[in-house]
Amino acid sequence: MNVKNIITSLETKHPGEKEYLQAVHEVLESIETIYNENPQYEAAKIIERLVEPDRILTFRISWTDDEGQVHVNLGHRVQFNNAIGPYKGGIRLHPSVNLSILKFLGFEQIFKNALTTLPMGGGKGGSDFNPKGKSDSEIMRFCQAFMLELWRVIGPSTDVPAGDIGTGGREIGYMYGMYKKLKLENEGVFTGKGLNWGGSLIRPEATGFGATYFTKEMLKINNDNFEGKTVCVSGFGNVAWGVALKVTELGGKVITISGPDGYIYDEKGLDADKIDYLLDLRASNNDIVKPYIDEFPEAKFVAGKKPWEVKCDIAMPSAIQNELNGDDAKTLIANGVKYISEVSNMGCTPEAVEAFHNAKLFFGPGKAVNAGGVGVSGLEMSQNAMKLNWTEEEVDAKLHQIMSSIHVACLKYGKQEDGYIDYVKGANIAGFIKVADAMLDLGIT
Repeated sequence: MNVKNIITSLETKHPGEKEYLQAVHEVLESIETIYNENPQYEAAKIIERLVEPDRILTFRISWTDDEGQVHVNLGHRVQFNNAIGPYKGGIRLHPSVNLSILKFLGFEQIFKNALTTLPMGGGKGGSDFNPKGKSDSEIMRFCQAFMLELWRVIGPSTDVPAGDIGTGGREIGYMYGMYKKLKLENEGVFTGKGLNWGGSLIRPEATGFGATYFTKEMLKINNDNFEGKTVCVSGFGNVAWGVALKVTELGGKVITISGPDGYIYDEKGLDADKIDYLLDLRASNNDIVKPYIDEFPEAKFVAGKKPWEVKCDIAMPSAIQNELNGDDAKTLIANGVKYISEVSNMGCTPEAVEAFHNAKLFFGPGKAVNAGGVGVSGLEMSQNAMKLNWTEEEVDAKLHQIMSSIHVACLKYGKQEDGYIDYVKGANIAGFIKVADAMLDLGIT
């Protein structure tokens, strides 16, 4: 395999899809050596088959607002790879959604899902619809129109969507309600469902909890723990909320959150009341964080900046892709950061990742760190299939075990001769081998 030639070919076929090409390039660089050591992969053209989705469905969504005006959005579903199980991945509703972003997310999902050891393939979907500022009725009409196109190609053994940015329990409820009406079946085709109709306990917190458990394992191998550590977190949605809850429980102190308007620096850290306030704040505005200082005036609001200029022990980007760049990484390194856990999907740019590696810092990549969300989604699928519900303690224990096993896999393939652990390489190789070997077993399809 020649990584440069493959990327050049993909750039020609998919010009302008920078996020997708970035994700593919990172994986191919990590697995190049092991791929070339196993000629059976090349003989079956595993890479050429793996980097292209099985199929992409693109469709028009027409819906009416409360004034009767007609609006049109585009919807997509990228079914990337189902070698080890049904396609699995969220539905993102955000104005930034395009095929490059969905293909990058779907490609990452293949390896993330493989790392959980649960039987799930990789996929992703979404629309450029913006739920912010819309009424419940408008969101319901959009979600129903979205599902009118999508329902034919999903199912509990085919493709299982979930939530993502802009898609929470409300949106999933509206989508599943229409799916159930069209299909005439009540089945676990969505995850992230409401607790009273098939959802799993701790699913909203799962990505943040899982990320914290993975970071806990990173600390543990250095005879370290969260006690007394300062943690910078970006975003303030469910993911950041889950991180803040679990970090605080383990003795750490989350000192930042952020939104599109800037970031909050709270030297005292986020306690239970402040964390609860975050949820109320998120539900009542368009993601801006400045109102936090009205409730907690001891905190500081910094407009138009990201939290990576704040001195901390651990950085956990938890908002969106490429949110932490090379300059941010240099600032964090200069300020003495020790651990970086990429909670958002591909939250750091290649320049940032390179800087962390060059400084020999412990950097956990998103496909490993944030796998807790899809891990609990897999557990929700199991509960639905068995027609039962596990307790919060049971789900949390299984999540902890999943994240611990992912960390072990990263160590197995990422430990270097000098003792440094390249978690990016470890995660990519572990996920790739599982999927590639399954593809070999299944033949050329």
